[in-house]
Amino acid sequence: MKSPIFFHIDVNSAFLSWTALARLEAGDITDLRQIPSIVGGDRSTRHGVVLAKSIPAKGYGITTGEPVATALRKCPNLTIVPPDHTLYRQQSTRLMEYLSGICPNIEQVSIDECYMDYSPVSANYSSPEAAATLIKDTIFDIFKFTVNIGISDRKVLAKMASDFRKPNLVHTLYSREIQEKLWPLPVSKLFLCGKSSRETLRKLGISTIGDLAQTDPRILRAHLKLHGTTLWNYANGLDDSCVQPVPAREKSIGNSTTLAEDVTTREAAARILLSLSESVAGRLRTSGQKAGLICTEIKYHTFRCVSHQAPSDPPTASTDQIYRLSCTLFDELWDGTPIRLMGVRAGHLAPADEPVQLGLFDYKAPVSEKQQKLDAALDKIRGKYGKDAVKRGSLFDSPKE
Repeated sequence: MKSPIFFHIDVNSAFLSWTALARLEAGDITDLRQIPSIVGGDRSTRHGVVLAKSIPAKGYGITTGEPVATALRKCPNLTIVPPDHTLYRQQSTRLMEYLSGICPNIEQVSIDECYMDYSPVSANYSSPEAAATLIKDTIFDIFKFTVNIGISDRKVLAKMASDFRKPNLVHTLYSREIQEKLWPLPVSKLFLCGKSSRETLRKLGISTIGDLAQTDPRILRAHLKLHGTTLWNYANGLDDSCVQPVPAREKSIGNSTTLAEDVTTREAAARILLSLSESVAGRLRTSGQKAGLICTEIKYHTFRCVSHQAPSDPPTASTDQIYRLSCTLFDELWDGTPIRLMGVRAGHLAPADEPVQLGLFDYKAPVSEKQQKLDAALDKIRGKYGKDAVKRGSLFDSPKE
């Protein structure tokens, strides 16, 4: 039996990258990622801490978590911008939805990082490194921010691999590589080795991860209790945990897309709604759920956001039914203004096998058996060969006259 392969995917300077992209989209000509800048705190009061920093700011010795006042002493011309946690949640949701479309075995561990179990999709790629590189590059093409991806046969090693040199890189740290790649590093680079633990290890004469790995674990346990055993295990690459997708039912499933060009016609909007509906319906079927509510979302080129929702009666996971309802909502919603972003979201989720209460005059099933088989066949093809393996003809642009 092959060992599992894990990816750890981590957005580079997430808060700063997401803030920079939002400001550029709003017309700012300065890219915060290219100048000494931070997210967090307040320049006028010099209060707060650094939540995220640009690479140029890092060059001044500025670190995440340090007081803003200290950062300003290091770089008086530092640009400081406030955090926008609503924006960060939106960007995080979009990224995780995209990654879930590649492989459903995703474990999100923070707003900007997750683990992915590569094994279920390994047949689709020539190697883990090739898959990770493609994912990394595609994320940049779609979302315009960068990620690091660590690869290993142990989750904790994948996490540490993603923290190697940044940004926009893929690194491996397999169990067989720890002596070469991990042990020479200072203990400060070991996952969960905080300041207090580092000070204790320093007093014991332990400065590198290799020193720690070769220390009698009983000594570590005597000084650091159970945490000492954890650090010893991690230094030796010992971790038998698996990717744990969130077992609880999602409250909603959605997908949205920021458009390369503003949409100005109903025909173009309908094609986008069909693509989004296919994505949402596919994820509903994969998760074994159906939706009792459909919502269509629009962001105009003026950045004004509007949405409209309606119940789906009966609840559905059918692409066609979600598409028809999303189009109806769109027609009720759109005022003709050019559109920058479109989204479709499914809510009021219920198990797919939950009985449906038919009305007195209903005489047929909500979705035909033939349509259900077609949806299942398309899901199977896309799951094996990728989401673009099969496309509806209506999603292709009409030939130019």
